[in-house]
Amino acid sequence: MSTATTLRAAVGAALALALAATAQTAYAGPASARTEALQPARPHTPAHTSVHTVEDDTARALAGSVGDTAWRARLAAATAGGAEADLAALTARPDAGAGRRLAAPVAAANSAVLTAKGLGAGAGPLLRVRLGDASMRAALDAGTAPWVAAAPADDDATSFTAYDARGRAHTVDATRVPEQPLYLVDVDAGRALAAGTGILRQALGGPAAAAAATGWWATRIDSVELSDDEEPWFKGDAEVYALVTGFGLDGKVRVDPVDMPYLDSDGTVYRPNQLLVNWSSYKYNLADVVLMEEDGDTNYQALAKAIAAVLLTVTDQGAYVPLVNAVLDAIPTEWWTDDPDYVDSWYTLARTSSGTLNGARGNGRMSVSPYYVSAF
Repeated sequence: MSTATTLRAAVGAALALALAATAQTAYAGPASARTEALQPARPHTPAHTSVHTVEDDTARALAGSVGDTAWRARLAAATAGGAEADLAALTARPDAGAGRRLAAPVAAANSAVLTAKGLGAGAGPLLRVRLGDASMRAALDAGTAPWVAAAPADDDATSFTAYDARGRAHTVDATRVPEQPLYLVDVDAGRALAAGTGILRQALGGPAAAAAATGWWATRIDSVELSDDEEPWFKGDAEVYALVTGFGLDGKVRVDPVDMPYLDSDGTVYRPNQLLVNWSSYKYNLADVVLMEEDGDTNYQALAKAIAAVLLTVTDQGAYVPLVNAVLDAIPTEWWTDDPDYVDSWYTLARTSSGTLNGARGNGRMSVSPYYVSAF
């Protein structure tokens, strides 16, 4: 049995024990009558992955604890103002009440998530809980008992399962925001992405260029906007990153990941003045850019290996070859159901490129300009 399988079994057992304990908590009252976006649970078969399975088990255990009114109040305070609460820190608090029963299983669940995402312990705890939408706050503050669910693994899901304090499953309409207060358990995508891009950079970045005595040329993002960030309401803010691809100074393909944490929402123009391409690292004055969106199930070790395996077959023929298709083809087919989401791409970005550039997919638009980084 693999380490990941053993860990997952241990997590399941721990969460089952926690669920059994919290199920004894008194139920705090009937659900709101305003549940027109909700239907009785019915059999369905969403595409679960290992991360989503852990999230779902955690959500079910957490739901069993919200019958404790004091703990429910702490949970509400921790997620006020749209905040995402760190489940590990929240359940470890001395005043967590019923939530304290979840501390050990949440720690085990975090370990399972790190393993499934190909990240080391240094990435820290990733499991978070947040209120599904700000519109639910009024009913929650009025005393309506919340439900808890794992954020669906499929961006195109039409329904997903939520649990109440009695352990009953309910099917939620994913196509619109319900009025029933609903907490969502998912992964801190920003923290996962920061650790994941480090893995990609180490595996795909190639040798670092020697620092020029006077400086180096870069392409700067003056503004960027996405028509669709690939995130439905139940996923929260997007976490977008770029994969800049080209031929390194050694003639081998290199991929430089660039984190773009400010790209939270579609339809918004961001002006980051961010450096996108360091041209001193590339042999030619052309490069490609692929924008991706991090979702909870991305395994960065697997992603790095998949991309590297394909790019190793691309050789320098003495002229620039576009690499967008090679990167997209490298991503396993089954990952396209949710992660990593392809946002858009830009072919043959030149060192002299300036002005507004539309993405090949028509989903993104960037305004760029050449920028010289002085060595002093």
